[in-house]
Parts: sequence; structure tokens; C-alpha cells
Amino acid sequence: MKHSKERPYVLFVAEVIYSEIARIKKKDPSLSIIDAVDAFIGSETYNHISSGKFHEEWLKELKQNDFIDKNTKKKIPVETIKLLNMQKDVMIKQLIQFPDLYYAKSHFPLEISQRAFDHLWRMCESYELWCKETKQLNLIKLDIID
Repeated sequence: MKHSKERPYVLFVAEVIYSEIARIKKKDPSLSIIDAVDAFIGSETYNHISSGKFHEEWLKELKQNDFIDKNTKKKIPVETIKLLNMQKDVMIKQLIQFPDLYYAKSHFPLEISQRAFDHLWRMCESYELWCKETKQLNLIKLDIID
């Protein structure tokens, strides 16, 4: 079965997250991937996504274009728009951040911060799995799933 290399809409935000974490890692190769994900938390991009603004701006742009994809010129299905709205809600809930509370006295991340980290990790895994499935191995920069 031939897989489309056209990225599913629900992976757009995963690609943004993945690319930013890869950029952080490339900028400082001594960082582990875990440290790069930690460095991403609290970044401008992280705040943009976790606040819901990323999806709000994107959905507003799609609405202005009558939900026609700029690249494919195809109408985006209503179900996909509903999924993107659900994804926005999940991002807001999973990536909630309280910077002053990140570490307790024990230096272990609090549950809220750990939940954000785990969600980001899963987003990166999903992106790499899609890259692997569509045989776009050149897009894999972090090798999280290997």
C-alpha cells in the first residue's frame, strides 16, 4: 500500500514542536534529547502552542480561505476542523505550565510538568513515525523512536 507524503493536518503542530526541539538540539549538540525537550518547555513557541494561539491563528486563516488548503487547493473536511479544535483543547490541557513550580525540592518534575514533557515526547514520536511510514527519513533529526 502506497502512503501519501502529504502531511495530515493533525501533524502540523507536531512538526512545529519537533522542528523547534531539533533546532535546540542542533544549536547545542551536548544536550540530550530530554534536555532539548525541557529547553523547549517555556520557549516562545511552546507558549504560543500551549496558550491555544497557534491553533486559533491557523483556524482563523483557514476560515478566511473558506477552509481551502493553500497547497492542495482542496476543501478541508469538517471532521478535520473538529479534530484540530479538539487538538487545540488537548494542547492547552496537556501543556499547562507553572514555571515557578517546575521542580519541587526533590528536583523531580511536578506531575503537571511531567505531563507536558510526556505529551511533547509523544508528539515527536508521532511525527517520526509518520516520517518513517512515508519513507521521508531525511526529516528525522532526533531519532526518538529508534
